[in-house]
Amino acid sequence: MSSEDTPFGQCPLPISQVTEILMGHGSGGKLSAQLIENLIVPAFRNPELELLDDQAVVSLNGSRLAFTTDSYVVTPIFFPGGDIGELAVNGTVNDLAMGGAQPLYLSLAFILEEGLPIADLRRLVESAGRAAQRAGVKIVTGDTKVVGKGSGDKVFINTSGIGLIPRGIELSSARIGPGDAILLSGTIGDHGIAILSQREGLEFEGELRSDTAPLHDLAAAALRVCPQIHAMRDPTRGGLAATLVEFAARRHLGIEVDETTIPLRDTVKGACEILGLDPLLVANEGKLVAFVPPEHGERVLEAMRAHPLGRDAACIGRVTARHPGVVLVKTPVGGERVLDLPFAEALPRIC
Repeated sequence: MSSEDTPFGQCPLPISQVTEILMGHGSGGKLSAQLIENLIVPAFRNPELELLDDQAVVSLNGSRLAFTTDSYVVTPIFFPGGDIGELAVNGTVNDLAMGGAQPLYLSLAFILEEGLPIADLRRLVESAGRAAQRAGVKIVTGDTKVVGKGSGDKVFINTSGIGLIPRGIELSSARIGPGDAILLSGTIGDHGIAILSQREGLEFEGELRSDTAPLHDLAAAALRVCPQIHAMRDPTRGGLAATLVEFAARRHLGIEVDETTIPLRDTVKGACEILGLDPLLVANEGKLVAFVPPEHGERVLEAMRAHPLGRDAACIGRVTARHPGVVLVKTPVGGERVLDLPFAEALPRIC
């Protein structure tokens, strides 16, 4: 392939072929995308699946339903600001909310390792129950399986959820277009750095806590002032970068972001500098990114800032027809860099 055939900012070398599953396949990076697009989607191809949003939208008896499922393997299972039980409920609620749905019902399934203390399981169940109550959803079904000691890692959780999408709301990455304002609801990297510090026994100046939270009320507040919002996404695995790069590549659009406008706590910034991490690649569990028609950007931003979970919201960039498939980040010193994803995340099992 000649240089003229290579999209701007992209390496012409192909991703290495692998013959077995690696940790990177679950990271939200390039290996994850390759696994989904080359193996999973072709096996089950259908219009609902091919959109590759965080939830499927299906019609039933005149109503539009959002349906999603997710699995949680985070380690440690208890961490500053939350635990795997709360995380599982919030994560599924958020995937429904990013489709514009009001979350209604969840399933909750446990895969338990032999030897897990009953007290730990009770703590997780109670935490999940409180999270469901806060989000206004019912856990209506589930499952429990046990594997032998050494065949798991304490506890894995799978959740599925159903929500109802109001009439007039249509959120999908397929609707993003040039000119869209990109709004971010708050600081990035809080969850990933909190998990990393707990897992590795690292201490940094200042408090580190996961940002896990249910985002359906914040999403609804934004949609009330602008039902025309094109898309929303909660940037979890792979961080903010994964959302931006995925949308740019799949929709063949350019994205331009100003790094100085991205909210970042000093503690997280300092930890990333010490560890050599890019905050844009660090996982979040309580933030959303909204792609909004430009004429409605300020109204949506005001509505987000009026909500407790959006008080640090900011407009961080725009969608453009220039350099399709590439995300350009304006740096604090006035230069530009191409934002790309690694093959795998630096910290696996983050959610």
